[in-house]
This record gives sequence, structure tokens and C-alpha cells, in this order.
Amino acid sequence: MANMDIILLERVEKLGNIGDVVSVKPGFARNFLLPKGKALRANEANRATFEADRERIEKENAEKRSAAEKAGEQLSGTQVTMIRQSSDSGQLYGSVSARDIATALVEAGHEVDKNQVMIGSPIKNLGIHQVDVALHPEVIVQVEANVARSKEEAEMQAEGIDIFAGDDDDDMMSASERAAAEALARAEAQADAEARGEVFEEGAGPATDSEDDEEAAADEDDAAPRAEPSEDAGEEADEKA
Repeated sequence: MANMDIILLERVEKLGNIGDVVSVKPGFARNFLLPKGKALRANEANRATFEADRERIEKENAEKRSAAEKAGEQLSGTQVTMIRQSSDSGQLYGSVSARDIATALVEAGHEVDKNQVMIGSPIKNLGIHQVDVALHPEVIVQVEANVARSKEEAEMQAEGIDIFAGDDDDDMMSASERAAAEALARAEAQADAEARGEVFEEGAGPATDSEDDEEAAADEDDAAPRAEPSEDAGEEADEKA
């Protein structure tokens, strides 16, 4: 099907500015541009109407742009917090949509429609996400969606803290503490052994519990009384001899 020629009534991204005649696919024109009031069919009657109203249309657009710029000054840089459940890896059980972000911005006191939120696809991970909001075809500002599992984690993310780094740091700290404790235990054992006059060979450590048990058993054997040979046993030995 052949493209349709239209007259733009406002600036449209990647198409043109007010008054430009452009060629677009019929579906795009009928489903979006024409019903949204962004364009007119480029026939002779509409061309004449547009030229007659051009000054008014351009004035209204300038007023809307000015109002959008003022609103943008208040909105730009706004951060909204979205509390969501997620896996340990940070992937959401669900998503954050343009509607969710628009609702949060409205609750924060801004006039924003979900159609003005430009995120492309829903947000599916924890973190701070930069989101464009088109308050006017010529006024686009950026806000932040702080997606977290709790208000505490949202505050940490807002301060630039990686909420996933803490677990690794704790593991490393525990390993370091364990290593330090083991080194201290070895040093104390060495000091005790030296105080008793024992000397460990290089690389050797204090005796283990099993070694201590073996030494104790050997000491008991040495300490046990040995039976003296009896006179009868001596006579029996002489008779056998």
C-alpha cells in the first residue's frame, strides 16, 4: 500500500516540524498521528486550512512548549522509588512499566501521563534507571526510577552504594578474621610450647588431639609395673633346660 502524505501540526521525532509535509505509512497515520491531532491529511483543503491557521497553531505550540519547559525544570532529575521483589541476582519478579513510573511521578506532585514516559520496554532489574519523559515534542527531561527491594536499599542505591557488594565484603571479612584467628592460635600454641621447653621443628605445629592420646597411652605402658619372674618359674625353666 502506498504511503500517505500528511501535514505535521507539531514536531514529531524523526519526521519533522510544524508545517512539514511528510510521507508515512497509512497505518501509522490513521492509528496514531491523525487521531492524536499531530497531523492532517495533505489534501488541498487541509493545506489551505493549515496556512490560514498557521500563525495560531505556531503560537499555541510556543505556549505549550514554554509551559512544558517550566514543568520540566521541576521534574528534571526527580527520583521515584519503586519497591519490588526480586531474586538474589536482582532480577524482578515482574516489572516496572511506564504506567508505574507515571503514577509515581503524579503521586510526587507532577503532571505526567503514561504516554509521555519513554522507557521502550519494562524495567526488569533492581537499580537506578534513567527514564526520559516527553512533556512536549520539543521538551524531553530525564528522571530516575530507583527500583529496590526495600526503602532502606533504595536509600543505599540513591547514595551510590552497591547493594550486592555487601555480601561479598562480609564473606571476605569472615575469611580474613578466620585466618587471623588461626594465626593467633598457632602463635599462642608456639609460645606455650616454648614456655614448657618444647621446640617445634620448622613448619611443625602443636600436637593434635590424636597425637596427644597416643603419647598418653605410651606413657601408661611405661608406667605399668612389670611382673618379676617367680622362683617356680625359674625352677621350671631349669628343668626344661
